[in-house]
Amino acid sequence: MNQVLLVVHQETSNPGLVGHFLKTKGYALDMRCPALGDELPQSLEEHAAVVVFGGPMSANDDHTLPFIRQELDWIEQVLAAEKPFLGICLGAQLLTRVLGAQVRSHPQAIREIGYYPITPTAAGKEYFQTPMHVYHWHQEGFEIPLGATLLAEGENFANQAFCYGDFAFGLQFHPEITAEMIDLWTTKAADQLQLPGAQSRQQHFELHTHHSPTVQSWLSRFLAHWLGEDPTRQTLRPLSAA
Repeated sequence: MNQVLLVVHQETSNPGLVGHFLKTKGYALDMRCPALGDELPQSLEEHAAVVVFGGPMSANDDHTLPFIRQELDWIEQVLAAEKPFLGICLGAQLLTRVLGAQVRSHPQAIREIGYYPITPTAAGKEYFQTPMHVYHWHQEGFEIPLGATLLAEGENFANQAFCYGDFAFGLQFHPEITAEMIDLWTTKAADQLQLPGAQSRQQHFELHTHHSPTVQSWLSRFLAHWLGEDPTRQTLRPLSAA
């Protein structure tokens, strides 16, 4: 049980700061990529928690990408097992669909690619103490499912974080991001930096330098809370290369 299952969607996927902090806490990382043919476990008895990361595909691609349909069905099993579940970007959108809500593009085709502010709701102050800027890379957003609680809001995409019960959380943004990951993403997908709403490559790095320490501090506390630990006792060392 001292391992966390990480579901990724590309050969170059990296769990970044999330993986770093989980390893610092003593968890082994079991990383699987269904898009490349990896199997998802039928039982979660050997896993303490599950994180589903982002990817360039859509949560609505289940009719054209079999692994998306597989993940949607599998997430239902995770929720039934009441294991801590964290969905990041695509992972949050998959969770949204499993819970019966919709995932859609912005009506003005705006993207969030770079650092943008989020603000905690009244219900979200337990998890987000103050507004902060976080890293995004998406063109779709999620509705808040029936029975879920909105935790943080944004300007272009109103819904930025939610929880469902005590175990499942969805984040529209990428708290796992590091400078190395920004370098890779802005190089491989440089064309997307020209899309409406996207920030320049230079802005990505400048804003990361400014905002990453705050996000790292928040992430260490959030993961502790998510895993049922005492977040006030966390002394995780930041990743200096972030």
